[in-house]
Amino acid sequence: MIKKIFFLISFILFLSTSLYAASTGNSSDGNDYASGKTKYKKASLLIKDAKKLEKKNKVEKAKKKYKKALKYLVETNKAEPNKPDTLNYLGYASRKLGNFEIAEKYYLEGLSIDPNHIGINEYLGELYVITNRIDKAIERLEVLENCNCEEYNELQTLISKN
Repeated sequence: MIKKIFFLISFILFLSTSLYAASTGNSSDGNDYASGKTKYKKASLLIKDAKKLEKKNKVEKAKKKYKKALKYLVETNKAEPNKPDTLNYLGYASRKLGNFEIAEKYYLEGLSIDPNHIGINEYLGELYVITNRIDKAIERLEVLENCNCEEYNELQTLISKN
């Protein structure tokens, strides 16, 4: 009888713990993207992870992260349109997935709201270098000229290599 009660209590505890984890998004797989974070925050974490994977030359795994981030960012942009940071990441993830035209549209949309956005200017400049439009990349560099930021140096280095 005691074994049955012990088993029943253990089962109830296990079930309640599992249901709680499912309702809060916590899991034992180490993936914290499903927690209570906003979709934008989830996307930014995925992008950071994807960048790390790229540095390790794990391109396919990085692309999966960019695709998932893109999904979150599209949803974020629908719910809260015209946010330059969201448009910047939409452009970045699109560019990393090889969708240069779409990326450029997002970057330009972001610049129409905030022409001096440091991230957008750098990433759009990088897109211009990748697509052999160095003159346009130099225009983005000129916008960053007085920012005293690493984005200026990174874009300048990329331009000078081409």
